[in-house]
Amino acid sequence: MSLQGIGEAMEDEKEENMAAWLLGIETLKIQPFVLPPLGPHDVKVRIKALGICGSDVHHFKTMRCANFIVKKPMVIGHECAGVIEEVGSEVKSLKVGDRVALEPGISCRQCNLCKEGRYNLCPKMKFFGSPPTNGSLANKVVHPAYLCFKLPDNVSLEEGAMCEPLSVGVHACRRANVSPDTNVLIMGAGPIGLITLLAARAFGAPRIVIVDVDDCRLSIAKTLGADKTVKVSTSTEDIGKEMVQIQDAMGSGIDVSFDCVGLNKTMSTALIATRSGGKVCLIGLAQSEMTAPLTPAAAREVDVIGIFRYRNTWPLCIEMLKTGKIDVKPLITHRFGFSQKEVEEAFATSAKGGNAIKIMFNL
Repeated sequence: MSLQGIGEAMEDEKEENMAAWLLGIETLKIQPFVLPPLGPHDVKVRIKALGICGSDVHHFKTMRCANFIVKKPMVIGHECAGVIEEVGSEVKSLKVGDRVALEPGISCRQCNLCKEGRYNLCPKMKFFGSPPTNGSLANKVVHPAYLCFKLPDNVSLEEGAMCEPLSVGVHACRRANVSPDTNVLIMGAGPIGLITLLAARAFGAPRIVIVDVDDCRLSIAKTLGADKTVKVSTSTEDIGKEMVQIQDAMGSGIDVSFDCVGLNKTMSTALIATRSGGKVCLIGLAQSEMTAPLTPAAAREVDVIGIFRYRNTWPLCIEMLKTGKIDVKPLITHRFGFSQKEVEEAFATSAKGGNAIKIMFNL
């Protein structure tokens, strides 16, 4: 190596890895982030695109999401894609320079759930940005190679980062057996409700109705392909009147309802609206506990299923993006760089909601 090359290598070694640390309620600070040593089966990835998830916002606003509580400073973020900078000695599937989307959860691969293939339920899961595991809103991360998926040339790094939320919609559609015979109701037109809309359409759902309290979100849902939209209130007293509007909008029986919010009202509405013998899939986790009319739903044999994140979804998501079967680009409404000011602005914008669907960092 030339003297110049040695000098450049030494400068690279001096480069400090920085990350966005959640220090307290609505308190983020870009600080150094020391990476673990590169293992033989790991890769080092320079993060290039990262989206803000609803769970990130919950952590930002309350230092918790459902039963996951932030008890010490934590690097935030998990929807990410980047470029391979270094590979471990045993890595054969990837090389330096490859563009990859990262699946953020590392399971133990040893417990019964992992061996059954349900690794998303692993009790020892280490998931980016879910306490106590540090996330990936950083210049670089180290991650197992088997959880890094090479992107085709026509799939951007931003689209690669969107594989994470898209995986939620894909996993939900798989769990609910969505097909060309399935009429779908979606409660909530937030980011996950909209991504579930795209996934359900890709799975062949012939008719999709989406419900929300916000006109702006419903307008976006319409542009993304919802057949009908229904505006509702937050009051449980209006369920009867709204049920008529939902049934009229669908025009026939509702086979599957996705609750992408997770409130007493949204779950109650989904249970009542779904036809006898249909399915209700709970995706949203707005409340840690809910009160819902399960007894009458059980009497009509309405199946209630839940999902937790996803499993084995990245290859399908990438294929759908590659072929154009799903276009996630319209969901990216805001973009920010990776400075202290921009990180603060990005999370403040996401926390406000409104017309902000997916906020993306370009690092």
